[in-house]
Amino acid sequence: MSRCLRIVSAIVICPLVPLAAAQQTATQPTQTLEQQLDQLKQQYEQTTQQLQQRIGALEQQIQQQKEEAAKQQAQKEKEQQEDRQKEAEQKQKEKESTVSAAELATEQEAKKIISGESKQAGANFQGQLASEPSYDLLQEADTEIKGLERQVGTFEFHGYIRSGYGLNSVGGQQVAFQAPGAISKYRLGNEAETYGEFIFVNNWLNPNENSSGRGWLKTEIMIEGNTTNSTNFANFPQTVVNGVVTSGGDDQFRLREAFVRGGHIFGDMQTGAIFWAGERYYRRFHIEINDFYPLDLSGYGAGLEDFNIGIGKAAVAFIAGARPDITTQNGNYAKSNIDVRLYDLKTPIGIWGTWFDFATSKGGTEPNGTVISTTSGEAFGIRHQFLKWKEDGFHTFSVFYGTGPASNFANPGVGTVIQNPTPYLNSQAQLLVTESLLFQPDDKFAIYPIFVYQRTRDGVPGHPWQQWVSFGARPEVFFSKYISLAVEAGFDHTHSQIPPLYDGWLRKVTIAPQIGAGRKFFSRPVLRAFLTYGNWSNGLEGFVGGIPFQNRTDGFTYGVQAETWW
Repeated sequence: MSRCLRIVSAIVICPLVPLAAAQQTATQPTQTLEQQLDQLKQQYEQTTQQLQQRIGALEQQIQQQKEEAAKQQAQKEKEQQEDRQKEAEQKQKEKESTVSAAELATEQEAKKIISGESKQAGANFQGQLASEPSYDLLQEADTEIKGLERQVGTFEFHGYIRSGYGLNSVGGQQVAFQAPGAISKYRLGNEAETYGEFIFVNNWLNPNENSSGRGWLKTEIMIEGNTTNSTNFANFPQTVVNGVVTSGGDDQFRLREAFVRGGHIFGDMQTGAIFWAGERYYRRFHIEINDFYPLDLSGYGAGLEDFNIGIGKAAVAFIAGARPDITTQNGNYAKSNIDVRLYDLKTPIGIWGTWFDFATSKGGTEPNGTVISTTSGEAFGIRHQFLKWKEDGFHTFSVFYGTGPASNFANPGVGTVIQNPTPYLNSQAQLLVTESLLFQPDDKFAIYPIFVYQRTRDGVPGHPWQQWVSFGARPEVFFSKYISLAVEAGFDHTHSQIPPLYDGWLRKVTIAPQIGAGRKFFSRPVLRAFLTYGNWSNGLEGFVGGIPFQNRTDGFTYGVQAETWW
């Protein structure tokens, strides 16, 4: 800019200087004036030529600058284009990586929800994904996770476990004291195994089965397992002592329940009626302190229960099972039961119930030519209860009788049992009388006494009835909300005139200090230490206590145990 001003000044001022001089010399002679004019013309031409040269140089310089600027702009645009292309490629890679990360995070979050570790998608995903695709992906993931959360909300987990370890008085592993011919034993400080039942329930429709006007369906699966407490993951052979088979150290697992049930099918009619089908524990009667089931026909089948008949409720079921070790031309030897019950019959003197069962087994011919007869039998019984006796207690009395295939309705919780198909099966019979009650007058003391009388006949001509009589009690004293002391005494008398012969009493006493979850008899969980003493008649020597006590008539065991249900 300064260079241009100098040029303009030269153009304007240079002609004025000679003109001023000319005016001052107007009086000079004409020749002198002509000379001066020629000089001025020469100077003008020289100045004009110089200006033209200068202007040309400036124009050329400006053109060069424009060309240089254009080149720089082109190079800049080229670099920007390359940068945009690289950025686009990088974004595509980040997008692919982001999608993969989102899918992985969604899968991980779903797993955490099922395991109960997390219920918030945002907290887990925020700050880990690129911002551009995260919203859509997280929205989809959150929808899926909420669906899983709803499913988790309809899932139930229940169960029962007991486990511990004990030793016997001669230094070996704890053994149980149980009389021969007795279906069960007194439990406290007398369980030498680890046992568990694990129940998984999924509510498919309306988890609250008591909701008004809404049908519901649920699936229940139960895995039962036990070990001998020998050692974890042991694999030892079985042993046989006096004809009694004792398993080795194998862990044993069984599928004991796999069924579906549903209710509120008829709208406002029969709102409590329940349909079911599959394998299940079916309406079992249980005595707690000796783990005895006076009535247990659990098995495979279908039925309807809790059907309102006005004066009470009714249930009917078809329950069956088979023995794959016995085969005829009809297939595996099977037993079928038609079970009918009336219950919740309320009267001024308590609640009553009745039971009837018809059982049959189809005969045939085994591959070795043995002929198996078709058999059938009936069983029936009554039950009387006070369910809230003396506030925190109950009372239950029952009488059952059965014949033929229907005679083995009582067991230690194994469900439907299929007897050996002897020619005398139709003549088999069982009579069972039980009494049990829980009396807890306050939060400091409770007692649970029981009585069992059982007579069984194998049907063989000339064979007499076998007999089992049992009575005992478990009192508990509660010192605080968590500390208690349990004492259990049980007496069993068994008599058999059929080989192997035995006759006598088993007496068992246990003392167990406990840490529990409350001041109730059934408060669980509970941790206990125990000391158990048993002695038995000479007529039972060799039949009680297994190998450690096969040549003795008394002994004791001690140990620790935990027990709970939920």
